[in-house]
Amino acid sequence: MSQETTLDGARVSVRVPAKVNLFLAVRGVRDDGYHELTTVLQTVSIFDELRVAVTGPPGQGHHPAARRRMRLVLRHGGQAGLPDGEANLAVRAGLLLGRAAGVLDGVTETAPAGPTTLLELAKAIPIAGGMAGGSADAAAALVALNELWRCELPRQRLRELAGELGSDVPFCVTGGTALASGRGTALAQVLCKGRFHWVVVPDAVPLRTGDVYRAWDERCEASEIEPDAVLQALRSADAVALGAALHNDLEPAAFALRPELADRKDRLIAAGALGAVLSGSGPTMLALVADKSHARAVADVVTPALGAPILATSPAGGPEVRASATPPRSRDPERPLK
Repeated sequence: MSQETTLDGARVSVRVPAKVNLFLAVRGVRDDGYHELTTVLQTVSIFDELRVAVTGPPGQGHHPAARRRMRLVLRHGGQAGLPDGEANLAVRAGLLLGRAAGVLDGVTETAPAGPTTLLELAKAIPIAGGMAGGSADAAAALVALNELWRCELPRQRLRELAGELGSDVPFCVTGGTALASGRGTALAQVLCKGRFHWVVVPDAVPLRTGDVYRAWDERCEASEIEPDAVLQALRSADAVALGAALHNDLEPAAFALRPELADRKDRLIAAGALGAVLSGSGPTMLALVADKSHARAVADVVTPALGAPILATSPAGGPEVRASATPPRSRDPERPLK
């Protein structure tokens, strides 16, 4: 970035939490090819951070017409398995937002030299771990770029755009606790009075969501189990009841692909967890515990066999704008924002 400067001082930083499924029931396959789900979603205090800025050579890119032809570039720590370019959901979110808001004609990585919107991603959410890391990053991009580019789209419109990117992205835009149905995009906020503590055991080897659902298609049948016990435990802040009610219909499919995950769940229960459940399509395993000291005790027991887990709490809110410096609004008067 030695030849670049932040234009007009415009920059925004957003922190976004991971997602867990406290309950997941697969009702069958829909006509559109997606699976019909009933799931209770909650954010948990493992965070990615996305920093965005408009940069470019000094003296260039200040005119709105030039900015509409800017590039969109993603930088990250080079973690294995993290997609680059338009294969990354955060970049795709930027493309979608720019076009939907009427701010940009074309946001690509190959646009002529000039202004650039730079996305710098710091990852802590496990990659391909069933915790919606990619979806969380897409949500962060929608929120951050909506602020940076002064799109002024309401959060509901961002959720609508999020549904075009993936099933978990609308929830990640909102955060908190929600009951989702359909392919996971129809959301209703859920009352949660408690704060819950987790021992999170990630896995270095990803487990592809598509592989898990194909295994479910081959091995499993539609479920009729309902989330009532989970919802009641959330309302009453009852960690013991929640631990007993945790449920994921994808576990048999994931365990068939990776039998060691079943052993991991058993080890967490044997170590004293109130309950344990696969996170989404896996392979991350979540163990619910009573409090912070209980979390440390369970983590100490399982660390020799499972590696150092992450201690976390839920719910963890939604995307949070942690730093923002955006200039006074200026745009092409012939190109009004939608």
